[in-house]
Amino acid sequence: MKALVGLIFFVIAVQFFVGFQFVPTKYFFTFFLSGALGLGIGDIFLFLAYREMGPGRTMMLFGFQPVILGILGYLFLDQALDMKKAVAIIFFICCLFTLSFEAFKKEGHWQLKGIFMALLWLLLDSTGVVITRYSFNMNPELHALEGNIYRCLGALFVFFVMSFVKPFGLVKNFVALSRKSQFMVVIGSFFGTFLSLALYLEAIKTINLASLAGINVSGTVFSGIMESIIFKKRPTWYLGLAFVFFLCGMAILFY
Repeated sequence: MKALVGLIFFVIAVQFFVGFQFVPTKYFFTFFLSGALGLGIGDIFLFLAYREMGPGRTMMLFGFQPVILGILGYLFLDQALDMKKAVAIIFFICCLFTLSFEAFKKEGHWQLKGIFMALLWLLLDSTGVVITRYSFNMNPELHALEGNIYRCLGALFVFFVMSFVKPFGLVKNFVALSRKSQFMVVIGSFFGTFLSLALYLEAIKTINLASLAGINVSGTVFSGIMESIIFKKRPTWYLGLAFVFFLCGMAILFY
């Protein structure tokens, strides 16, 4: 549903505010493929990992995405990975590891199935990001909003094919929701898919991919802070240490 609602908003935005550009068939399919891998198949493994081992430990593995993207960007996009970025990435990984170590101490064990699912998601998502950057490099005039249309189409194609194996009942389930729930789904899709992907792809077009993935680590830190505020729980020293690692990484990256 998020991909479908996001697609509708992207089409409206491009039609009325940006205008469609000519995209060669080859690059239409590279955008399509990146969406199928990262937003479609990849997210399936992500949610399976969440179910198996929870978001905290899943996001620890997300901390290794800067390393993967740095290697892929160097191999396929001729992007430099200088020592300054490498040191910043180490701090980002330490940030995620600190948060996940806290969760590990509470649970007392690792779940190999969940880790495997998370690694599959990480590989698919990183591959999708690299393909997206390549597509933008070959089409520099293309707006990020239009690129998102083709990526959402790829994700929807994955779910369309899967519906023949296991029907989702998407329309039926959506109609069965209350008006308030339907509104929340649309609003959530607007912010979580349309707005976030619009900004994310604009960043993918220009910034070094390893640095971008490192900045994404901030989501886990700030979610921990917001959880403490909303549920009125005193922040643990693990959260404080993770925030210090994050600030050090950002300082090295931008100064």
